[in-house]
Amino acid sequence: MRFIGIFFRALKSLTFKKLMTVFSVGFSHPLFAFLFTFASFKAFVKAKELYPETNSNNGKGNAFRHAYWSCLIMMYFCKISSADKSLKWCKKLTDLHEELFPNKPLETKMDKHNNKVGIEYFMQLLPTIHRQFFESSFFLDGLQKKTEEAILITSIDEEFDEKQLIYLE
Repeated sequence: MRFIGIFFRALKSLTFKKLMTVFSVGFSHPLFAFLFTFASFKAFVKAKELYPETNSNNGKGNAFRHAYWSCLIMMYFCKISSADKSLKWCKKLTDLHEELFPNKPLETKMDKHNNKVGIEYFMQLLPTIHRQFFESSFFLDGLQKKTEEAILITSIDEEFDEKQLIYLE
């Protein structure tokens, strides 16, 4: 229930122009929009369960949430569409989310990077099993391991391994 309140508060915080962008994307592919929202809810709940102290700040739990969210989106999209189309829409929607709800530059860099790590991790696993049978359990342990190994960054210019999750203090 808390997620629903957060969802409606987020929509309420948008300008009219941003709200129209959300609705136009939702109307252009309503099933993807629904699955995107469902994945957001599931990622929020799982991150809160696994990382209660850092899921909603810029810590390791937040890094996990973004990567897990991206994996879930890809998993759901791939069940109804091709991997290529799913990848295109996942990138489009996760980038749009970061644009609609802007953060400080370092936070945005972290979020976009962790989204990308999740997408790439999913794509790495995808050839190992038929996409219709893919489940979140296939990537949960791997993402938790990546979370344990996440790198603390303190500067927007800082360099790091592109395959590792990153977090802020």
